[in-house]
Amino acid sequence: MGKKKNPRRVGETEAMAYGHLIRVSPQKLGLLARMIQGKAAETALADLTFSSKRIAQDVKKVLQSAIANAENNHQLDVDRLYVAEASVGKAMVMKRFRARARGRAGRIIKPFSNLKVVVREREETS
Repeated sequence: MGKKKNPRRVGETEAMAYGHLIRVSPQKLGLLARMIQGKAAETALADLTFSSKRIAQDVKKVLQSAIANAENNHQLDVDRLYVAEASVGKAMVMKRFRARARGRAGRIIKPFSNLKVVVREREETS
């Protein structure tokens, strides 16, 4: 019996990976997403490896997952992959309070983000 096969959400020469509930604000994650967008997958991995930002390691894991999906699930050539899309979205926000002077409370917001990375295979040039 089983379920019907889901249609592909990306093109034939693309693969995708999601990072859910990454503990950083979307604004900070967007800086790294824009940094790797349009670059070759190998170059983007090197940039993330030597980035000084804390969240770069989580972005690197999502990118490695997208590359692995391209290789294992869609039989794409890893050497010709580039980051076609790296988009960031808002996820949940934890709200906390901290005691302040004169019996008041200060609000602390701890945001989470989602990351979507799409890698695409470059067309062959003759």
